Amino acid sequence: MYIAGFVIPVPAEKMEAYRKWAENGAAIFREYGCVEIVESWEDNVPSGKYTDFRRAVDAKDGEKIVFTWQVWPDKATLEAAEARMHEDKRLEVSGEIPFDPKRLILGCFKPVYTMGRV
Repeated sequence: MYIAGFVIPVPAEKMEAYRKWAENGAAIFREYGCVEIVESWEDNVPSGKYTDFRRAVDAKDGEKIVFTWQVWPDKATLEAAEARMHEDKRLEVSGEIPFDPKRLILGCFKPVYTMGRV
């Protein structure tokens, strides 16, 4: 198992546009071997004393935090998918992106412990 995680500031009024964006992308990622994607819309994101999700992505007034992760079978599958996805015309950006991609945070992780997964 290999995890790609994201923190994204999204304008509150673009929640449905973001959901559609994510749903369309997920269908393509599945074709490339992604086994699970969870897209989570802010419900309770407290301000921290030193740092927090909002400061991490320089969230503006009216933006909500999206916390999302993708589960891939392994790092090699994700890396192979990324190489092939650069050639996939379906993933070319056309029209408005429902968030500011310059403030998106991405990280990839090897699990050290899981609970509830087989």
